Amino acid sequence: MDGLLIIDKPEGLTSHDVVARVRRALQTKRVGHTGTLDPFATGVLVMLIGKATRLAQFLDKDEKEYEAVIQFGHETDTGDRTGTRTAESEFQDEEIAELLSATDWEAVFDDFRGEIEQMPPMYSAKKHAGKKLYELARQGKEVERKPVQVNIKRLELIVEEQIRTPQSTVRIRVVCSAGTYIRTLAEDIGRRIGVGAHLAELRRTRAGKFTIGQSMSLDSLGPSTIDLIAVEDAVSHLSPFVLSDERVEKTRNGLTTRINGTAYLENEFVRMIDKNDKLIAIGIHESELSQIKPKIVLI
Repeated sequence: MDGLLIIDKPEGLTSHDVVARVRRALQTKRVGHTGTLDPFATGVLVMLIGKATRLAQFLDKDEKEYEAVIQFGHETDTGDRTGTRTAESEFQDEEIAELLSATDWEAVFDDFRGEIEQMPPMYSAKKHAGKKLYELARQGKEVERKPVQVNIKRLELIVEEQIRTPQSTVRIRVVCSAGTYIRTLAEDIGRRIGVGAHLAELRRTRAGKFTIGQSMSLDSLGPSTIDLIAVEDAVSHLSPFVLSDERVEKTRNGLTTRINGTAYLENEFVRMIDKNDKLIAIGIHESELSQIKPKIVLI
């Protein structure tokens, strides 16, 4: 059983919990995932089954899309609604609602679009001296962090009055690079308009080319109820290199293949496929030697 499975992660489960559920449902141990979601978050979680687990590195850096609700009025130590209140606003809910209605959101969002720097939150999986930051945070420790550069490709307000309850919230859509902290974005937007804020809801609607429309719930999961996405689709964004019949088995054995006059970049990863488009390996182009060397062989 090899391929990809898109799960609509429910609230309250860690990404590791989802892996455990999928292992039990599919009766296989070779299950992994890309793009961790916090327990309170929901939405697209790309699961890798069987041989596909070896391709995680080619999916982790995929662009992500989210819908999020920002709650204004106070910040929390985690940056989301699961944390303890910290910075409190001096405004009442009615005053905050008026402020939000009068805000020029295009001007605010424009400050966060494109290449920006974010400070990794203490409650994150980023490591410091070999330990995850959230482990240190739970011990009451705070360490110095360096800002990271991310790319906010799209940031907009979702105007749906019927779901804006309480009125001290706004709903946004974000398309961003991997590694973007939406909790930090919510906090920074709050500070930008002068009102403390935290993330109240977070739903991932897309990871790379995989969307919420392709997902299935954990409750409906079973060996006879799924149709795995082909392994090849995990790396379809990589340039293809078609192997001749005589090179297929040699590639499986880890042997390099000489090439002539290709447009591949130095150290570019490529899909090494047979004439039927079956993925044999992921190779790397070594231009000085005019060859492609298998790095990950799907045996």
